[in-house]
Amino acid sequence: MNQALSYKIVQLGRNRTVALGLTCLLAAVIAAATLTPQTALTTGPAGVDKVYHAAAFAGLMLPTATWRPNALIWMIPAALLFGGVIEVIQPLVGRSADIGDFIADAVGVLAGTAVGIPLRRGLMRSST
Repeated sequence: MNQALSYKIVQLGRNRTVALGLTCLLAAVIAAATLTPQTALTTGPAGVDKVYHAAAFAGLMLPTATWRPNALIWMIPAALLFGGVIEVIQPLVGRSADIGDFIADAVGVLAGTAVGIPLRRGLMRSST
């Protein structure tokens, strides 16, 4: 990665508001996508929804893991709680609760964290 670009990414990430803003935006997108009635666009081959859940929650964790890893101590439980609450609420909006979706959310939380921490190290190393 270009050293100047890496430096700009690190500097942007030092702004707490950016990491928090991205996380909140992603949480809103996840809530909207999971708490609206299913359409033909949200269905697909068997099991693909688990991939969607894992990818969404990995994305949710990435800003925090990359730019605010100290916040992971509360963000990981908050993301898991968020995923659990979504599954509890889904039957109220015409969707079904699924423990498999929650497990996929948890896998995504771990994956986003596992990618974000080394990404942070790489960005920090290349910006010096």
